[in-house]
Amino acid sequence: MSIRKPLENAFEKLIFASRWVQAPVYLGLIVGSGLYTYKFLIELLHLATSVSTISEELLMLGILTLVDICMVLNLLVMVIIGGYATFVSRMHLDDHEDRPDWLEKVDAGTLKVKLAGALVGISGIHLLKSFINISNKDFEQVKWQIVIHVVFLFSTLMLAYTEKVLHSSHKIAES
Repeated sequence: MSIRKPLENAFEKLIFASRWVQAPVYLGLIVGSGLYTYKFLIELLHLATSVSTISEELLMLGILTLVDICMVLNLLVMVIIGGYATFVSRMHLDDHEDRPDWLEKVDAGTLKVKLAGALVGISGIHLLKSFINISNKDFEQVKWQIVIHVVFLFSTLMLAYTEKVLHSSHKIAES
């Protein structure tokens, strides 16, 4: 009897089990979400206590900071839930009333497009904050923010197009 096949099976099981090495990373992202939520609450408290003494421009910048934090937290939720479900273990949430609709359609490619879209949104918020506060910004810094935003946008569009082509070629192959 050859020892090769049992050794190969054991090695494949070890490789498959190695996906659980990522579990602490997702736990760390959950902790990071909690820390970022704390920052959100501190910023909200600061805005609430100073709303009568700050300018409309500063209030708008503060609210955009809250939106930015919210978008980063949404990004973290997508990474945590989507990444865990895609790369670690299936989530048994079929009967859960709050199960996100996008979870049933998520794969590694879709997750990348969603993450890239979220990064474009976050970049857009930062750019909007710079435009609102343009008198206090260095032109060179704003120029680089625009360049980076356009690169994010173009990359996201190309990634989405690539995923569309891949998904449509899979559908044709399955027919």
